[in-house]
Amino acid sequence: MNKKTDILERLSALLIERKNYAEDNSYTNQLYNAGNVKILEKIKEEASELIEAGSIEKVIKKEIVHEAADLWFHTMVLLAFNEINPLEILNELERREGVSGIEEKSRRS
Repeated sequence: MNKKTDILERLSALLIERKNYAEDNSYTNQLYNAGNVKILEKIKEEASELIEAGSIEKVIKKEIVHEAADLWFHTMVLLAFNEINPLEILNELERREGVSGIEEKSRRS
């Protein structure tokens, strides 16, 4: 693994660890205790903030990076909550590599 995928593995392991130790009073554990609906609400909120950051007339790259990181983090919380390894997402992206988006979408129909 390279350094960039290592952070995904480390963060994933931490999220799973927090899920397995209910007594942990971390922000992540609070999301787990609130359940899937709350996690999805946070993802929606973070997606909206990313859209807002990318929609301003003079885009600020740092803001987009910050909001994208928030969105990725909360998406990873959702994955861990539902026992999905983020490497499964990377494998799916790799599977789609070189396939036209139109073609890939038509395969799902």
